[in-house]
Amino acid sequence: MNYQSTRGRSGEVLSSAQIIKQGLALDGGLFIPDSIPSLSSDEIQKLCSLSYPERAAHILSKFLTDYTYDELLSDCRQAYCEESFPGGAAPVVKARDGIYSLELWHGPTAAFKDMALQIMPRLLSRALVKTGETRTALILVATSGDTGKAALEGYKDVDGIKIMVFYPVDGVSRVQKMQMATQTGSNVNVTAIYGNFDDAQTGVKKIFSDSDAVAFLDDKGYFFSSANSINWGRLAPQIVYYVSAYCDLLTSGDIKMGDKINVCVPTGNFGNIFAAYLAKLMGLPLGKLICASNQNNILTDFLNTGRYDRNRDFHCTMSPSMDILISSNLERLLAVTAGRELTAKYMDSLASEGCYEVDASVKAKIDESFCGYFADEASTAKTINEYFTKHGYLPDTHTAVALSAAEQYIQSSGDKTPMVVASTASPYKFAADVCVSLGLKKPEDDLDALDILANHTGTEIPYPLKNIAAREIRFTETVNAADMLCAVKKYIQK
Repeated sequence: MNYQSTRGRSGEVLSSAQIIKQGLALDGGLFIPDSIPSLSSDEIQKLCSLSYPERAAHILSKFLTDYTYDELLSDCRQAYCEESFPGGAAPVVKARDGIYSLELWHGPTAAFKDMALQIMPRLLSRALVKTGETRTALILVATSGDTGKAALEGYKDVDGIKIMVFYPVDGVSRVQKMQMATQTGSNVNVTAIYGNFDDAQTGVKKIFSDSDAVAFLDDKGYFFSSANSINWGRLAPQIVYYVSAYCDLLTSGDIKMGDKINVCVPTGNFGNIFAAYLAKLMGLPLGKLICASNQNNILTDFLNTGRYDRNRDFHCTMSPSMDILISSNLERLLAVTAGRELTAKYMDSLASEGCYEVDASVKAKIDESFCGYFADEASTAKTINEYFTKHGYLPDTHTAVALSAAEQYIQSSGDKTPMVVASTASPYKFAADVCVSLGLKKPEDDLDALDILANHTGTEIPYPLKNIAAREIRFTETVNAADMLCAVKKYIQK
C-alpha cells in the first residue's frame, strides 16, 4: 500500500515506512493511503478470540504493508504488555444501560495517547532501518497536554531518536505539567510557550516546512519527524480501538455480529474520530459517529453548517486537551470525502482567511456518518456528577464532554443503538476539576486533589500518577512561539 498527500501537490508516492519517518508531506498536507482495506465479518469473528496485541497486529498489517506481520506482532506485544497496561489495554466498561465506555487510558501516562505512542516509536525505529536512514530523528511535538507526555514516555532513551515537546504554559493541567516537567530520559526536552495549543501546533508545522531549518538539521546529522497525529504511524493504531471494542461487545453478548454500534469521541484534533471513520469504511458495523467538543465548538459548528471558521474566541476549559481551533486531521476527512484538489483549495483558504466552506455535496457525504454536539463547562461538570452519583461511573472532564454529547444525540434523535464512548483520560489527570464537579471544595494545590478524589470516590489513583509531587523537576524553560526554532537549535547543539 502506498500513501500520498491530502493536497496532491507534492507528487510523493511513498511506502508506510517512508511516511512514518517523514511525518508531513512536502506540500504541507497529511498522508493518506491510496485505498482503504476491507475487514470482513469472518475476520471480526476470528479477532474476538485474540488478545489486543494480536488484534492490533492484524489491523496494522493491512495498512503497513512493508512491515511483516511478525514484526508488527512483536512490536504490539511489547507496546501493550502487562507491565505498561496492567489488566489489559482498552477495556470496555458499561457506563450506564446502552452506553459503554472504551477506556483508553490504562497505560503509562493515564491518557489515551499511550495507545498509539507506545507502538509508534517501535514503528519509527523499524522505518529508519527499512529506509536506510543514518541520521538521528528529531521528533517535534506540539501538545495540549497528553500527547507530549505520552510521546516522551514512548521515545525516551530510544536509540537514533531525540524528542522535543512544546506545550502552552497556561493551557495544560497541573498534573500534565508535572508529568512533562519531571520526564526522565537522556534524549528528551520539554519547553513551554507563551500562547495556546494552536500557537504551538502552528509553530511546529512552520519549523517542518522551513527549508533553512531542515538544511541546518541535516548539517548537524538530524532530520525532523513528528509524533502528533499528523503522522500516520500515530493515527493508524487508533483504528484498532473500535475494532477491538466491537469484538469485546460481541464476546460479552451485548451485540450480535452485524449489529451496528454508534461511537462518540471527545476530540479537538479529529484524529481519534477519523480513525473510527476509517474502521467504518473498512467494514466495521458502525452507525453514527458523534463528534463531541467542549466550549471550543468549532467542529460542532462545522458539522452543522459545513463552514470551518477559526476566527473566534479561544476558551481555556477544564478539558484542555480539546482546547483547539485548528483540527489538523479534519484535512484527512476532507481528502477522503472531497478529493485532493478541493482539499488543497480549502486549506489555502484556511491559511489565508482562517476559514473555508465545503461544497454541498461534500457536506452531504460527511453527514452520512458524522454529527456534532458540544458541552459547555456547566454541562461537563453536571455530567461528571450525574454519572458518578446515578451510575457509579467516574469520568474525567474530556470523557464527560463525550457522555454529554452522547446523551444529547440520543435525546434529539431517539436512536437507541448501543453507544461506545471513547474515554480518553483517567479522572485523576484532571482531579481538581473532577472534585469541584462532585461538589467538593477546590484544593489549594491541584496535586492534593489526587488523594481527595481517591478518598471521596473509593477509586484508585492510577500507577503513573502516584507520588508525582515527589519527582525531580527537570524542565522549566518558557519561550515565545516565535522563538521555537531557536529553542530547537539550542537543544540539538547541547
